[in-house]
Amino acid sequence: MRYRLRVPDEVAGFLLTLHPEIRRKIKSALKVILPEPVEGKSLHEELRGLRSFRVVRPRIIYRVASKGIIEMIATGPRRTVYEETYRLLKRMPPSEG
Repeated sequence: MRYRLRVPDEVAGFLLTLHPEIRRKIKSALKVILPEPVEGKSLHEELRGLRSFRVVRPRIIYRVASKGIIEMIATGPRRTVYEETYRLLKRMPPSEG
């Protein structure tokens, strides 16, 4: 199955602020995730249903949505990205989170 990537505006804006080398590595990581979404580590508890993919220091947090869409939820350093993802999910309407 061929997957498409959906990046929320907030995440896309954050990606533009990153150093070009980090952006390049994130783009390369997405090329690994898109054909095979199970490459990322499955998350547990409050973040069940999401996956995490390590890109040197930052992590990409994403989920496989219906109809062949991979939705990028957040990206950032390991020490903060999981807490930030949890906060983002709490703000989403129940149908999305």
